[in-house]
Amino acid sequence: MTERITALLAEQKLAPLKHLLNEEVAFQELPQLLEEFPSNQQALLFRLLEKDLALEIFEVMEPSHQRELLAAFTANEVMELFSSIDPSDQVRLLDELPAKVAKELLKSVSADTRDKAATLMGFNAGAVGRVMSPHYLRLRRSDTVQYALDRIRRLKPEREVLLDIWVTDQHRVLEGVVTLRDLVLAEPSTNIGEIMDEDIVSVSANTDQEEAVNILKKFDLVSLPVVDSENRLIGNLEHDRALDILQEEATEDLLEGSGVLSLQKREESLSLRLVNGTLLQVLSARLPFLFITLIGGLLAGIVISNFETSLETVVALAFFMPLVMDMGGNVGTQSTTIFTRSLVLGHIRPAEFIKPLLKEISRGFTMGVIFGFLTALAAYVWQRQLSLSLVVGLSLLSTVTLAAALGFVVPWTMYKLNLDQAAGAGPILTTIKDITGLLIYFGLASLFMNIVI
Repeated sequence: MTERITALLAEQKLAPLKHLLNEEVAFQELPQLLEEFPSNQQALLFRLLEKDLALEIFEVMEPSHQRELLAAFTANEVMELFSSIDPSDQVRLLDELPAKVAKELLKSVSADTRDKAATLMGFNAGAVGRVMSPHYLRLRRSDTVQYALDRIRRLKPEREVLLDIWVTDQHRVLEGVVTLRDLVLAEPSTNIGEIMDEDIVSVSANTDQEEAVNILKKFDLVSLPVVDSENRLIGNLEHDRALDILQEEATEDLLEGSGVLSLQKREESLSLRLVNGTLLQVLSARLPFLFITLIGGLLAGIVISNFETSLETVVALAFFMPLVMDMGGNVGTQSTTIFTRSLVLGHIRPAEFIKPLLKEISRGFTMGVIFGFLTALAAYVWQRQLSLSLVVGLSLLSTVTLAAALGFVVPWTMYKLNLDQAAGAGPILTTIKDITGLLIYFGLASLFMNIVI
């Protein structure tokens, strides 16, 4: 299907493409199908969808994908689409957008849309008030069944709104509930108060959303009314939104149980400190590790000075020293970056470290063999000294393997000690790698080139 759509896009055959998207592709497949195309093509495909279908597709997309799609639309299209989606989905999208963009978007929509979204945004994150729908049907106990049915025909509400119809007094205080079935089966002249169910369960808008979902499950409800502190109806939690919350909470519990979520929160806190902290906070986080690098550089200088005689005896040793040091540094930096990213994303679990460490060491050894052989060959062709080529090749092999191991061990150790590996892993790794690299290089030179240390 993707190839067929791509071909129609390339040939600019929009009429058959519109028919294909609206008539032949299953609704469940459309969101994933759209995500396979770049944002500009997604926007074009989205415009070809029938309006109601486009709205349904947009509401089931992830907020991050919604944001990318909106970026490819014109301002008027964004405003129209935002105004059409459910207020609870508006809040999720606003949470995903940068603050400035969200502010401008709210400015551009109608006052009614803005007020509904703002009402939901007034509740704490995680509260049912943030995910409830403010769309519902409301009747009074004195209304007749005929009046209720006429009103439903006139309003033509969405299917979800018809699941439960709430009964309130003139001040919106919740009193009962009727279903569409109740209305259809009752005599037209019957008052709503005679057929409504007064035994209803409701939750406060500040109730935790997971608790609200559990209440909905416990009483086997299709929707759950949400009230304010004075029992006035302000919205309801629909069963399809409850299913979404269940999935989100299950995923969060899984990540928390594996340690990934707490790690992400920790890394986010450290990152905010380094990016948005005061000058004193940033310096206190970075300077100690840089002092380690400074001390390490001085120690490396001492090591080189102790081998001054060796460098004078075989000047060619100095030619390859920067290469050996730089290759080790680059491999170590790569390994550190890979480890940190994998740890945050959950690809390396906090409770499991030895297995990925051994894998990285084997990869470092493989890279060391490749680069060690190539460098040894180049050294022999250049200097025509077999002993020198052995020293350079084996040094590179040892340094790259050690750097790969240190690239995992150093940030892991800092993580276990609750230190900031983003600020400290690089300087510590550089210091250890420089000193050990020099010792390996000159140690092998004394072994294979008969140089007296």
